Amino acid sequence: MISTDPFKFSKSNCTKLVFIVIAAFCISPWLSPPLALAIGIVFAQIGKNPFEKYNHKAIQWLLKLAVIGLGFGMSVTSALSAGKEGVYLSIASISLTLLLGLSLGKFFKIDKKIVQLISSGTAICGGSAIAAISPIIRAKPKQISVAVGVVFLLNSVALFIFPEIGHFLGLSQHQFGLWSAIAIHDTSSVVGAAQVYGNEALEIATTVKLARALWILPVSLLFAVFSGGSLKKVKIPYFIGIFILAIIVNTYLPAIHSVAPYIVSVSKSSLTLVLFLIGTTLSFSSMKKVGYKPLVLAIGVWVFISVLSLLIIVKTTH
Repeated sequence: MISTDPFKFSKSNCTKLVFIVIAAFCISPWLSPPLALAIGIVFAQIGKNPFEKYNHKAIQWLLKLAVIGLGFGMSVTSALSAGKEGVYLSIASISLTLLLGLSLGKFFKIDKKIVQLISSGTAICGGSAIAAISPIIRAKPKQISVAVGVVFLLNSVALFIFPEIGHFLGLSQHQFGLWSAIAIHDTSSVVGAAQVYGNEALEIATTVKLARALWILPVSLLFAVFSGGSLKKVKIPYFIGIFILAIIVNTYLPAIHSVAPYIVSVSKSSLTLVLFLIGTTLSFSSMKKVGYKPLVLAIGVWVFISVLSLLIIVKTTH
């Protein structure tokens, strides 16, 4: 039944208009990633996202396209160097994070599937890992929403505090790029934090994070085997291959150099928009549903891997 109340109609249209204006402003060069996220969080408290049913898919596709676009700003040499340096740290941090998360979850008697989702999200790449693991372990919508809520909340905190910590400790671009790729959950927040810190940090963070994201596949297989899940549900992150192809094209095809800076610029703006969309999912009411145990678990594991990886990076790099 169509409402005849003009106030309701105008309020709905007004919310849509404000949302579209903010989204358009996000892709302008005047809005930083942290500010876009903050505006999204404020919007979530004042009004509901009028395009909520499209939000999840929009975040997924925009993030993938933006990351691929960033590949046009990198070279094969620098990407291989960053990927090689981060591989051992990635393996160690993923293993430790999963082991600690699953152990603490069992000790505190937290829902097993929520623990598996939070642990994999913290260990690998946030929402993408949760999306990959959830169908394998047959997680319910409520369990998925709790895990995603926790990860997105901590991502938001990381985006604001990591650059400040980096500057306070005097971390180099190289060190910060490595640290953010290892210690921040989601690719969008990794790139957002590194973008604020500097171009070298952005290049290193993006490369190491995507190399880390490849571990979705073996971890998915482990969950399928040891949790009685379905191997048919295992997904391969194909977009990472396209990202690598973009780096190769940018390195060996000089004709692309005239448009590459514009592609990179659009990609950075798209990531700012992604962070605004993520912010609109972080309402206080949705966070209340998370519960304190999963949140304490996620914070504990995150702080552990953040501090440990920082100490190792500071001692072994310059």
